[in-house]
Amino acid sequence: MKRGMLLAATVSLAAMASAALAEPLKIGAVLSLSGPSATAGEDQRRGIELAVEEINAAGGVLSEPVQLIIEDSGGRVPSALDAAKKLVTVDDVPVVLGEYSSGITIPMGTYVVQEGRIHLNMGSSSGKVRDIGENSFSVIGLDRVSSGYAAQDLYDLGYRKIAVITPNNAFGQGVAQEFNQAFGGLGGEVVSSVLYTEGQTSYRRELQQMDRTQPDAYFYSAYGKEAATINREAFELGLNQTQWYAGYMSMCTSDSQPEYIEGQIGYDLNFIGDNGQAYEAAYQERYGEPFVTSFSGYAYDAAKMIMKAAEHAGSTDPEALRTALTEIGGTGFEGATGTILFDESRQRSKQPYLKQKIVDGKAQAR
Repeated sequence: MKRGMLLAATVSLAAMASAALAEPLKIGAVLSLSGPSATAGEDQRRGIELAVEEINAAGGVLSEPVQLIIEDSGGRVPSALDAAKKLVTVDDVPVVLGEYSSGITIPMGTYVVQEGRIHLNMGSSSGKVRDIGENSFSVIGLDRVSSGYAAQDLYDLGYRKIAVITPNNAFGQGVAQEFNQAFGGLGGEVVSSVLYTEGQTSYRRELQQMDRTQPDAYFYSAYGKEAATINREAFELGLNQTQWYAGYMSMCTSDSQPEYIEGQIGYDLNFIGDNGQAYEAAYQERYGEPFVTSFSGYAYDAAKMIMKAAEHAGSTDPEALRTALTEIGGTGFEGATGTILFDESRQRSKQPYLKQKIVDGKAQAR
């Protein structure tokens, strides 16, 4: 009798374990679908949805359809935190993707990690992202890589006196600091470094302040709609007669009128790697246009990577997902944006970039 009871208990436990393993993978995402970064947020949404649709069409994850739950941050920290809390406490997701702005990603990701869930950064580059916690991973390179790249590019082009303008948040502060250090180390001079307050209706005061330092080039990085205001006012003030260099070209120009950005140069994320052609074709077929920004591929890769991690772990448990992500990122994940290889802090160790120039209103390779 005892043996029968033991056998029944063993079978029951096995059934419970099997049921746990068979739970559908639920992916939460917090995106800027409204607000100043809505263009990039919408492009991220497209990438995530395409990844999930592809996997579900092929049978899902652990033989179950993946469930995707997307929340809008509105480009605001309080809204992003509310969205993350809803995903964790109501939807009980094991993983949250997002956000876009570093100033939102850091507090949101910190909350997710503190709740024992997985956080995947797919759009923020502040070096402070590295400190979110051991359950946080990045499929995109951080500031030290991008700002160093910009500094070397501008120096190689012969520019020696640079005026810098970036937003006064975690992202902009990191970009400015890393650029100043890298450009100065090369022998160049940052003659003006302006951190602007987000959400202003005009940036003329900041632009005129920079103009007085007589730079031979401007280096800027700004979110879509704020960048549009900066580009328009720089054009109206005649500052575009001096070379403008964009950090993340598509982010800086996607919401700007073509005449305001003509001739700008800069860098952008290399949004398609050696294995990304199928994704690019799927995107264009689905949405009837080329990539709007350079960020959708990173969102696509983040979703694909967490789904592969669940299959690799045979589980949707956050701890199992963390171990699986560490293993996959340690050997290299072949994504649409290229090989994603994590460093010791779970951040993408190498980031490919594109050198671009705006010609006839569109970004071209230079």
